[in-house]
Amino acid sequence: MVTSTNHVTIDEALDRFLADQRERTSDKTFRRYQDVVQLLRHSLDGYAYSWLDENERQRWEKELEANEEGAFCRLFGPEKIPEHLGAFLGDFIVRKVFASQELLKASGTVTGKLVRWLSQHGCIDDQSAQDASEQARDAARDLPVADRLGMMLHDLAANSPDIDPDQVAEQDWAEDYLTITDVEPGKIWFEGGVGPITVPQKASDLARPGWSMHITAARLNDAWRLLEIGFVYP
Repeated sequence: MVTSTNHVTIDEALDRFLADQRERTSDKTFRRYQDVVQLLRHSLDGYAYSWLDENERQRWEKELEANEEGAFCRLFGPEKIPEHLGAFLGDFIVRKVFASQELLKASGTVTGKLVRWLSQHGCIDDQSAQDASEQARDAARDLPVADRLGMMLHDLAANSPDIDPDQVAEQDWAEDYLTITDVEPGKIWFEGGVGPITVPQKASDLARPGWSMHITAARLNDAWRLLEIGFVYP
């Protein structure tokens, strides 16, 4: 049982979490836990240094020079996990991994159980666990839906005509990372006055104000057309 973050690294805590789940889950479920935890390690090792203060960063750089692979998870304790979950669930699992629907849902479910386990074993405080657990729950619900929306919008954009942006007035062209501002059946609006864009109702049923994505769109004959679409971020 983990009782102190002073002597427990992220690697050790994750290993103990998996060992505990091994006794509680089926082989298939456990493999999914392993997959998500491994991806979380990669995300922490690759990107979590961005949140370090100056002293921590110096320690990390020294550890990195000694052995680059796994330096962050080997050096720091599990209290660093909750503050990184937003980047892991909101960016890494979507943009870096190209995760399947099943893995998108599992990433929220597994990380939610992980932070509760960390709290129960004294690795993180209760408030951090509660905040991270809510974030993970939202991700388990929203990430698969956002992925389905992205696929529908991609199909819609793929059927749009090729348009030369030089032939479109500046105010009628949008190419940016934009947030959905409003949704009605068969219609989606984006910030900056882009919209309505006509979409299948199945797509508008999935879309939520506040979700964002990189889009290219043009207004032709007073109607906005979706030309390209990137990842959808809840």
